[in-house]
Amino acid sequence: MKQISVNNLLGVKYLTKDDINLIFETADSFKEILNRKIKKVPTLRGITIANLFFENSTRTKLSFELAEKRLSADILNFSKTGSSISKGESLIDTVNNILAMKVDMIIIRHPSPGAAKFLSKNTESCIINAGDGTHEHPTQGLLDAYSINSRLGSLVNKRVLILGDILHSRVALSNIFSLNLLGAKVKVCGPKSLIPKFINNFDVVYEPNLDEGLAWCDAVNILRVQNERMNQAYFPSLREYHNLFGIKLSSINRLRKEILILHPGPINRGVEIASEVLDNKNTIILDQVENGVAIRMAVLYLLASKREKIIESD
Repeated sequence: MKQISVNNLLGVKYLTKDDINLIFETADSFKEILNRKIKKVPTLRGITIANLFFENSTRTKLSFELAEKRLSADILNFSKTGSSISKGESLIDTVNNILAMKVDMIIIRHPSPGAAKFLSKNTESCIINAGDGTHEHPTQGLLDAYSINSRLGSLVNKRVLILGDILHSRVALSNIFSLNLLGAKVKVCGPKSLIPKFINNFDVVYEPNLDEGLAWCDAVNILRVQNERMNQAYFPSLREYHNLFGIKLSSINRLRKEILILHPGPINRGVEIASEVLDNKNTIILDQVENGVAIRMAVLYLLASKREKIIESD
């Protein structure tokens, strides 16, 4: 059986092209299982997984929980609210207390970039990054690429536009790493104030004009304006943002071709995307949700399988 090259999923930047293809192949198998009448398999029976979410989450948390339940894992759920973190307990002390309960895998979302990597160096459990600050969100990047790949058949030479708040997004980097590894061409679009200065280091091109970006691409992945991470004004108003960089039905209708429309959520209707666009036949947001469970099942399975072999070899 093929093995993934990493022991933890800290970011897409640590994966190889073969790793991503293996994750996609494994997700295909699990997606078939998810469409059966009985959707549960005993693959991770006896494995205990802790979901540590130090930031609010709905989609990612529910998706991981469902993936874990479909694989028959035992689950511990932790949230910052009501925990000893509010009393001053450190991250490592909190985790060590959870590890004392014999946890095999940890899914962590944390506001600090590098939190997942820090844990991987201080614990023996398998760590999966569910979003660390404005750094990476690897399973989201993987499921976005998988969703485009499933619809277009391949990502080689496909053109993908990443639109919106690139500066504060943890999804953007994971998307860029995934798409580049799989041979796609990537452009980013949005207000210049929301584009990182280092973006050219990642083999992407900045496109300042939305209409030109849409005419160029095969798929557009729309990122949310993350107001909660902004400590200053990056653009005049939300209305101005929508006028210049919001996806409107008129923009889609002007195109002489069909493009895929993605959004990792949550969605700010009327800001980065108009409500009527969500009903467009090429909007594959619900595909992303379904594929997210399959991708996370694949990641859990591949990392748990490798961990078991590591334990046996020790």
